[in-house]
Amino acid sequence: MTQNETTRKCIASGQVLEKQHLLRFVAIPDGTIVPDFKKRLPGKGIYVSISKTMLNKAIKNNLFSKALKQKVNPIENLENMVEDILRLSSLKSISLARKAGFMISGLDKVSDAIKKNKVAFLLEAYNAGTDGTEKISRLAGNIQIYRLFTTEELDKALDKTNTVHCAFLKSEMSNAVSREFDRLNQFLNS
Repeated sequence: MTQNETTRKCIASGQVLEKQHLLRFVAIPDGTIVPDFKKRLPGKGIYVSISKTMLNKAIKNNLFSKALKQKVNPIENLENMVEDILRLSSLKSISLARKAGFMISGLDKVSDAIKKNKVAFLLEAYNAGTDGTEKISRLAGNIQIYRLFTTEELDKALDKTNTVHCAFLKSEMSNAVSREFDRLNQFLNS
């Protein structure tokens, strides 16, 4: 693959980035801009950095129309739609990791896995209580801890109750989940 096949230019920042660091959008026949992260819709892809700020800039400055050289309009609430898609994709990956046996939950099980050096990264509900959070943080050391979801969101994704602490065991599956989390985290915090 040539660099041209793996990179695209962000219409908001002007940066040329690897496709994996960009969000893809297309104009559907009525001229509405919609997300197409799975690259399944026909039409020319328009790319924006994985950034809420860059997406807002593209919307406010009419950069989708400029990139396509035609009048197009972003679908209503595009920013919220993008966040929802990224969030749902991350939650689905958590569920898949659990079903595949690469995710465990519960303070004691997570603590034990950390002590046995089996953990790739951790996920903690951002509305978790301070006692468990402090204990996990002390044990985690240099292990990355994501705080992207509420307890309620994790409960729904895992069909459990009171899900606060999750550990993802070292595996390719966990690497894929981490990439999903990184995309969501990057979008929310940039």
